[in-house]
Amino acid sequence: MTVAPTASGSLVIHRARLVHGGTVVDDAWVRIEDGLVVSTGTGSTWDPADLIVDAQEAAGRGAVLTPGFVDIHGHGGAGAAFDDGIDAIRTARALHRAHGTTRAVVSLVTAPLDDLAHRVAEIAELMRSDRDILGSHLEGPFLDPGHHGAHEPSLLRAPVAADVARLLEAGSGTVRQVTIAPELPGGLDAVRLIVEAGAAAAVGHTDADAEMARAAFDAGASILTHAFNAMPGIHHRAPGPVLTAAADHRVVLEAIADDVHLDPHVVKLLFDSAPDRVALITDAMAAAGSADGHYDLGAVSVTVQDGIARADDTGSIAGSTLTQDVALQRAVAAGIPLPVAVRALTRTPASAIGYGDRLGALSPGYAGDAVLLDAELRVARIWVGELP
Repeated sequence: MTVAPTASGSLVIHRARLVHGGTVVDDAWVRIEDGLVVSTGTGSTWDPADLIVDAQEAAGRGAVLTPGFVDIHGHGGAGAAFDDGIDAIRTARALHRAHGTTRAVVSLVTAPLDDLAHRVAEIAELMRSDRDILGSHLEGPFLDPGHHGAHEPSLLRAPVAADVARLLEAGSGTVRQVTIAPELPGGLDAVRLIVEAGAAAAVGHTDADAEMARAAFDAGASILTHAFNAMPGIHHRAPGPVLTAAADHRVVLEAIADDVHLDPHVVKLLFDSAPDRVALITDAMAAAGSADGHYDLGAVSVTVQDGIARADDTGSIAGSTLTQDVALQRAVAAGIPLPVAVRALTRTPASAIGYGDRLGALSPGYAGDAVLLDAELRVARIWVGELP
């Protein structure tokens, strides 16, 4: 497997099954110049380039070419947690990039406000040099204590406007997503404040019923954080936030297709209920790509056994050890058509955080981020281009 930049010169990838935009095009080629997609076609109609890659020579018969994957919710990998600074972020990003995630939002778990303000400012600065990082996601501290999951309950707090504003300002416009329990005092006002600042407000780690979830979406919330997890489920007389989100065309539903957080039948249900509005995320913690053992997820001690992470004190699932290529494989195994699953890793998450016009498609003018997979959907090569 090779990770290569496409920031200078010209590149043609040909003889691939091109999957993007909800379609599959056989015997396709894509031309990338100076990190941007400039043209696509079929057959041998491509012009000479500085580098020419025969997809079938590189990945075998049935090679699949997709846009680069975009993960809007992950916490680490390769033994490193995103909360632990620049070196840890780079270590974890290298692991996920090798599994097809060419761009990612850096998710931070609940911590003291001073720490979170420092971390989002650090990520904002890191984005100047590491362009594969799209910004930060604050998954906490504005969460319901009754649905804290792997977040330290003593650090949770209501979303006081001044606290919300401080964190948003610390990110200097790079906070892309804030997960919030809208039923907390000041919750709906906080949703409005987050959206006004240009970030996506996400409903999650919440006790919201359908009515409260609808109020949050009407206030501007546009993402449901890891659907079904850390929130009320579906009851025939209490539909809860998941069905409310699925019925609202303004909302993207995150899904963790690791066969632990969600049964494959539930993954299929999400895609059937919210066509083109499911974002396949990893929610990966430091153990992704690493061995079983003991890890820290923020202030919470976690044990990973058989690839499943659980908080030591409560037994709650504590993130995943998932990578996005495996999420693609498992979604397809659950019955999701390949073009639909690819969209959930590319265009949908990119659009959810405001990058839908630059990432998530191999169309002219888009970033030259591409993933070449074999017929079993295993990563063979990755290219990382330039953001327009």
